[in-house]
Amino acid sequence: MSLSLSIPDDSPHSHRLPSDEMITDEVKAKIDIIQSLIEPCDRITYRQRKEQAAKQLGVTIRSVERLLKKYREQGLIALMKTRSDKGKTRIDDEWKEFILNTYKEGNKGSKRITRHQVFLKVKGRAKQLGLNKEEFPSHQTVYRILDKFIEENERKKKARSPGYSGSRLTHITRHGRELEVEGSNDVWQCDHTCLDIRLVDEFGVLSRPWLTIIIDSYSRCVMGFFLGFYAPSSHIDALALRHAILPKSYSSDYQLKNEWNTYGIPTYYYTDGGKDFRSIHVTEQVAVSLGFNCFLRSRPSDGGIVERFFKTLNNSVLCELPGYTGSNVQQRPKNVDKDACLSLKDLEKILVKYIVDEYNQKPDARMKNQSRITRWEAGLLTEPYLYDERELDIALMKEAKRTLQKSGTLQFENLTYRSPLLKGREGERVAIRYDPDDVTTILVYEYLDDGTEAFLDYAHAQNLETEKLSYRELKAINKQLNQEEEAINNDKILDAMMERMEMTEELVKKNRQQRQQNAHEAVNSRPSVTEKLSISQPDEEDWEDDSEDEPLPTYKVQYMDDLFEDD
Repeated sequence: MSLSLSIPDDSPHSHRLPSDEMITDEVKAKIDIIQSLIEPCDRITYRQRKEQAAKQLGVTIRSVERLLKKYREQGLIALMKTRSDKGKTRIDDEWKEFILNTYKEGNKGSKRITRHQVFLKVKGRAKQLGLNKEEFPSHQTVYRILDKFIEENERKKKARSPGYSGSRLTHITRHGRELEVEGSNDVWQCDHTCLDIRLVDEFGVLSRPWLTIIIDSYSRCVMGFFLGFYAPSSHIDALALRHAILPKSYSSDYQLKNEWNTYGIPTYYYTDGGKDFRSIHVTEQVAVSLGFNCFLRSRPSDGGIVERFFKTLNNSVLCELPGYTGSNVQQRPKNVDKDACLSLKDLEKILVKYIVDEYNQKPDARMKNQSRITRWEAGLLTEPYLYDERELDIALMKEAKRTLQKSGTLQFENLTYRSPLLKGREGERVAIRYDPDDVTTILVYEYLDDGTEAFLDYAHAQNLETEKLSYRELKAINKQLNQEEEAINNDKILDAMMERMEMTEELVKKNRQQRQQNAHEAVNSRPSVTEKLSISQPDEEDWEDDSEDEPLPTYKVQYMDDLFEDD
């Protein structure tokens, strides 16, 4: 019988978020413990995990149960209120290094050494140093260090490669743990790449965009993505997660024939060991707040599912678009920069249509009779939880503190934002969060006495309510206005944005017309009328030379009176 743990309840505290200062080492330890306790398991295993958690925290099992109850009621905030004298390392790093080195040296080649023998060597070294019993590690401490080392480094690799077409799929984590994939949303894989195509960016120059993609291991369905000119970071990963978790809908401009029905959260979030994936923002705050567990890959080949999508995207979509560079620099097509004319929005529409109407609708090579989207729907054990956008605010970009001004206004990147609900709060310090794709609307949070942040209201940029402006584009406009030494305000930014849009459209149009003209001349090159009739043209230089050699005519001048003189 399996034990299923529910996600935190929707309560008045559900939209409160922790500040960065509250994520201490003690909180990190509690986050790891909560991650292990919320994983589905049988009752015996669950009891063992609670006992282990109590031992790690140095508290009773009842205290662990109370901590888990607080997490269910309050979410991540429940783990923030901690004591400062718990969770500290009780063993010197030198002793830990001595224990591990002794064990490694004792098991080289044909030699073997047990944990107890390692402890005897620790005891002998302590005697040489003249230490008391309380001043060197006990046998329990030595056993605990060695058990963790053995589990992480000497576990046998039992799982197959995800590329193998077998009946059982498992992933091996960096710490040797097996993640078995039994259904949809069990394991999501995430990775990113710099696409082999040049786009016209907000600065009016050509740039290559980054794509962060999330794929379900069971069905191979694309769950969500983030496309932009931003280099990979924990914030970008969180934005891709936000897109994958929420239901997705698109306007008629995308011309979709099917719906993108995937949503929910994974049980496990499986990534490589990049710095962004090891960041506290995505692996701990987001994971624990939403109730899933993060693990790193054991080897690069375990990321083949995502890498295969990138290759398919290159061969099926990008290679047919203007501005495609190819992955090989030596084989890069000519006139790449001249042909490039697509914007980021153009590519985003193409990518969404390809994923929804083609990629997710096709069967995977291992599933001949089911499309990826059909397999995802059939593989759901229960209906995924439908999250509200406010529950995913932690995945948005976060800006430093701002001070509210008169009439409920505040400043961000030289834009003035206003909200009626912020009136009367002049002088208060608030935090803001935003979507980098559109900063015309931001989310405002107030700081509470306990160090958390509570959502207040949306604030809209004045005179830009009907526009869409990315954070990158706003930075470019501010840079341009600063160079021109003009006073920066919302009207100036709106004018600059409209000029930039007109310039981009003109550039795209010019490139398109030039390509059409070049193609027309290459296919329809016709001889002139003179060539058709074989009429020889006079040599202009010879004609001029001949005219210079001709003598000028001479004239005799005679008056009328001379012709009629009187006799």
